[in-house]
Amino acid sequence: MKATIWHNNRCSNSRGALALLQEAGADIEVINYLENPPDPATLRRLLDEMGIPACDLLRDKEAAYAELELAQKRDDEAALIEAMAMHPQLINRPIVRTAKGTALCRPPERVRELL
Repeated sequence: MKATIWHNNRCSNSRGALALLQEAGADIEVINYLENPPDPATLRRLLDEMGIPACDLLRDKEAAYAELELAQKRDDEAALIEAMAMHPQLINRPIVRTAKGTALCRPPERVRELL
């Protein structure tokens, strides 16, 4: 099984999801999204695949959230997507995609739904 994970190694949820994929023997593409942030089109596609609005993928505890006044823009999909593309630390993680679907895997055990 092929899997793609948008990963942050400093995040325990992300490490946990990656470990579950490895244990399952998946052929994994690991994307360090902080070093290689997804562009707005990729973010839009991931959100569509997950069936969630941009605000559900947004980390509101990050400094950039307050600095960019994103609380006032929670209904502006384009603005939130652009902010996440420009400031990838705002993207919640891990996002995992397999042939069975795409999901924000918090908690990491959600990966099992995609295996």
